[in-house]
Amino acid sequence: MLLSGFPRVSLAHLPTRLEFLPRLTEHLGGPEIWVKRDDCTGLATGGNKTRKLEFSMGEALARDADTIITVGAVQSNHVRQTAAAAARLGMRCEVLLEHRVGKPSDIYLQSGNVLLDRILGANLREYPKGTDFDAVMAELAGEVQAAGGTPYIIPGGASNPVGALGYVGCAEELLQQCDEQDVAFDHVVLASGSAGTHAGLTVGLRASGSDMPVLGIGVNVPRAAQEAKVYDLAVATAEYLGRAGCVVRDDIVADCNYVGPGYGEPTAGMNEAVLMLARREGLLFDPVYSGKALAGMIDYIRAGRFEPGQKIVFLHTGGVAGLFAYADTLTIG
Repeated sequence: MLLSGFPRVSLAHLPTRLEFLPRLTEHLGGPEIWVKRDDCTGLATGGNKTRKLEFSMGEALARDADTIITVGAVQSNHVRQTAAAAARLGMRCEVLLEHRVGKPSDIYLQSGNVLLDRILGANLREYPKGTDFDAVMAELAGEVQAAGGTPYIIPGGASNPVGALGYVGCAEELLQQCDEQDVAFDHVVLASGSAGTHAGLTVGLRASGSDMPVLGIGVNVPRAAQEAKVYDLAVATAEYLGRAGCVVRDDIVADCNYVGPGYGEPTAGMNEAVLMLARREGLLFDPVYSGKALAGMIDYIRAGRFEPGQKIVFLHTGGVAGLFAYADTLTIG
């Protein structure tokens, strides 16, 4: 086991299912399409951050922390899951919300993940886009200490080597399921944002001896910046794991042609993809991350970049709560 010896707390419902999508496969007329159901990790509607939080919160407990400090966009799935983890473990949760989306509606600002954050008892503080959050979190940690508390800072998306361990574990789990279900994949596709899921999964595959290609579909920054971010974190994670050198630069691929106008801004491709999966497979995907990654995968199939005879697995990172925040911008026919 790659993860033995690291502090960890049980939060996720694991293993998540690996499922074939027959109606989507038939509809697109390309490769076999499968889905890894990390939307079903079970913590406050689930999602990929729960795997990461098992290690982040494990380290926090090992350090006797009583207050979690983290950051995310207004409709952050990471913030919602962190708030839930803190509540479950009896810890305070201080949240810094960044206003990344221009001209947000009242629905966006009050529903979806934000509503759940408040229900879960997180203390929400709001900041403009571009704030130096490392500095603000450090300042807040100082305030917690001055008041007699013990803070633990989790970066956005839990995307550091500690959090990325969650997706090292996911890679091991996926490979075991491939053996059990007698299936071999030509590609794994996932949304690539704060980089921890993309980096951790790649490290886990390579450290396990798998050369399965990983395609990240970027949801925020241009390709060069995204690939550099993922690679740097993958290198740091491999070193933290004790497997330095298992990932090379060519292992990291992020196609950022599906971002659209910007982070969290709807696109026609995302809208089509969300409705396609809902109406053909009964699966719900979010507008910010998994919906745009699906749009990228669907475009790859239509363009012949993924071919008939291949097998593709899409990593569903969750985020269904975010759909409610986009109720006034999605086009639902």
